[in-house]
Amino acid sequence: MVAKTPVEMLAAVDLFTVLTKKEVKKIHDAGKDVQFRAGRTIVSEGETGVGFHLIMQGKAKVTVNGRLRATLGPGDYFGEMAIIDRGPRSATVTAETDVQTLGIASWDFMPVLSQNFEMCRKIMVELSRRLRGAEKSLTH
Repeated sequence: MVAKTPVEMLAAVDLFTVLTKKEVKKIHDAGKDVQFRAGRTIVSEGETGVGFHLIMQGKAKVTVNGRLRATLGPGDYFGEMAIIDRGPRSATVTAETDVQTLGIASWDFMPVLSQNFEMCRKIMVELSRRLRGAEKSLTH
């Protein structure tokens, strides 16, 4: 299996699948390589979310109210809503091993959107689609 590039991994994020390669590259370029040592808390439940993380290497655990909900590895991500609304984190994510992420802060992401109307429109349409899907699953 051929290893995916960071841009290819980012293009697989649900929110960004509607974008062109060039648009995904612009988002990638707004990010930074972030390292976390094993055992370190990456984000804490309830804190204000300020960014998105795409795991490039390593494993992290997701807990809600102290209960394990998931284990994340390369290609997994969290905080995609935080780069848009800076709302509170719904879970704690802790590095199980040394973890490398592509981190994108809200204040770096928003200028990319503000300079690219079509990209912004595509993301808004995708968010609306996801919200409709969530509402539909709650009513059925």
